[in-house]
Amino acid sequence: MEFNELDSLRDAIKATPNNVPLRKLYINALTKAERYEEAAIEIKEALRLAPNETSLKIWLATVYHELNKTSLGLVVIEEVVSNSSASGNAWFIYAKLLLQAKQVGDAKDAYEKALIINPELKDNFLESDINLKLQQNNSPEPEKLVLGNAAFSGQDDDEANSIDIERPKITFNDVGGMDKLKEEIRMKIIAPLEHPEIYKAYGKKIGGGILMYGPPGCGKTHLARATAGEVNANFLSVGINDILDMYIGNSERNLHAIFQKARQMKPCVLFFDEVDALGASRTDMRNFSGRHVINQFLSELDGVEYDNEGVLILAATNAPWHLDSAFRRPGRFDRIIFVPPPDDTARAAILNIKLKDKPVKEIRFDKLMKRTTDFSGADLEAVIDIAIESKLEESMRKGMPMPIETDDLVNAAKKHRPTTKEWFQAAKNYALFANEAGLYDDILKYLKL
Repeated sequence: MEFNELDSLRDAIKATPNNVPLRKLYINALTKAERYEEAAIEIKEALRLAPNETSLKIWLATVYHELNKTSLGLVVIEEVVSNSSASGNAWFIYAKLLLQAKQVGDAKDAYEKALIINPELKDNFLESDINLKLQQNNSPEPEKLVLGNAAFSGQDDDEANSIDIERPKITFNDVGGMDKLKEEIRMKIIAPLEHPEIYKAYGKKIGGGILMYGPPGCGKTHLARATAGEVNANFLSVGINDILDMYIGNSERNLHAIFQKARQMKPCVLFFDEVDALGASRTDMRNFSGRHVINQFLSELDGVEYDNEGVLILAATNAPWHLDSAFRRPGRFDRIIFVPPPDDTARAAILNIKLKDKPVKEIRFDKLMKRTTDFSGADLEAVIDIAIESKLEESMRKGMPMPIETDDLVNAAKKHRPTTKEWFQAAKNYALFANEAGLYDDILKYLKL
């Protein structure tokens, strides 16, 4: 809110000093402007006029929390929660003040009561902080709060969790081709987990980051999930909707909560899809809140305040040229790997996997490969779908599933244009004219330029 608007509200209060609703508007404006000292004074004055208004007391406790006046905040809010009809909001701010006072067990209990009363108060950031403090208190196997606990929300786990935790069943055997990329991941991620003593002898941490880039549909997400399956690790797939929030500060909190969740469940593969949407170059930004998110992301990757040992971070992007250069610093995404469209061997392997359990005659892959140059994994799946559609009418007419043949796939490939061509058209310009550091040499090599 602009200062002249605050001034207008202040003048209006001077004209009608006993108008409590007007004072609330002014307090709300001061709070949004983060002028907490002034807000506290105004709340006290409003309480003088309406001493029994509970919402004002909760508001005052919230402001004291922001000012780190923990003892004063606890005095105010404890009076509120002593009432059996206390709201979920009262218990929620009580939990935050208790955590601020390092009374972690009591904070956990207060937060649970808040969620029982109002499940919509679920706060990933607060939960992760409580869990972390519980772990640091040396208590044997402390009980953890689970993000989106169904006991609190009354929903199934899948509905309540904002981010699903997976234990993927697929492994590298389910990924066609990509042998170079698999080897990079084996050395960076899998080998340290299998031989921790060797890596620790050299002072190498177990964890780190790999950034995969390339045209869409070439299996970056599939490979990330297979990596988790290869090491039997938890898998968290994060999209921009899981992080970005319209309110200032919430995006950073969401990002921190996600990293905390991964740290609590290590070994864990944390996968960021379309990472350039979260880590766009700060030099191109006019929005300061976007810069704060990037700074938070870099801080979480560095693992200075919190240990990232055992957290394996993979990220994928179709536009690496839009990613802030700070992400490429050693210790963050220090392996940057080009994921090209699959070669002949890989395309044959992908088709074999995709055609598994379908009615198929023996396929002449040599004939099919000539028609699918530059096709991505997603393109090959589209080819299979087109071929199946061509067989459905015949199958229904004959009353039995008719097998897919080589010619069906060849004809389907003729109807589908590879989606990678448009990406390479844009990537070629960056590789030729914005490649001082040699980052896009693999693109030039693939295009034989």
